[in-house]
Amino acid sequence: MKKLAVAGASLIALSLVPISGAWSQSLNLAPGFNSLPKGAKVVMMPADIELFSISAGGVPEPRADWTEAAQKNFKTVVQRRQGTLGLSMVEMAEKDADEFAEISSLHTAIARAIAVHHFGPASLHLPTKDGKLDWSLGESTQALKKATGADYAVFSWVRDSHASGERQAAMVAIAVLSLGRAVPRGGQQRAYASLVELDTGRILWFNRLNRDSGSIKDEDAAAETVETLFGSLPVAK
Repeated sequence: MKKLAVAGASLIALSLVPISGAWSQSLNLAPGFNSLPKGAKVVMMPADIELFSISAGGVPEPRADWTEAAQKNFKTVVQRRQGTLGLSMVEMAEKDADEFAEISSLHTAIARAIAVHHFGPASLHLPTKDGKLDWSLGESTQALKKATGADYAVFSWVRDSHASGERQAAMVAIAVLSLGRAVPRGGQQRAYASLVELDTGRILWFNRLNRDSGSIKDEDAAAETVETLFGSLPVAK
């Protein structure tokens, strides 16, 4: 595997940003985990990002140009939020991440399960979890540890959808026919982020976004998304 480029800064600086209405820390953290040890080495996996345009009929259509811009914006914002909080951050290149595509896909599947069964309605909570963030990617993450020398990994997944001009016009017409009743904006932002212990595959921290606002189409909007998504990520102590 090609040598990974060492990033000079830590995404953990984002943890200092307060979030209005964020989930309580007890929900975000695995039992017994509060912070990373000083000097911990963390590999930042490339974010899995895709953007969509909502057609007049409400069908999401992939937009490669938006996705490319969003990936650059997301990475730029992360690199700009640099800090020195006792961590050694390693950034994995996109081409190198292909080797670990299965692990990233596994993370996405488990992240969806956490969003539903941990953060979702109480009726969907799993009795065996007892309300705790008790999830793991399994021993498959040890290969990532061996390849990078990192002790932990940060995974992220973002899906943005935005109403097209045609969709916006259709929404205005719907609002008129609905006698002014509120009509959804026609887009949505969903995102997951996890801090994973590579020795065990255990998810130590998790956060999600599921809202009708937010964007990473431009850099300023991407900054708000990154700060909100990673704002509760624990600092090293």
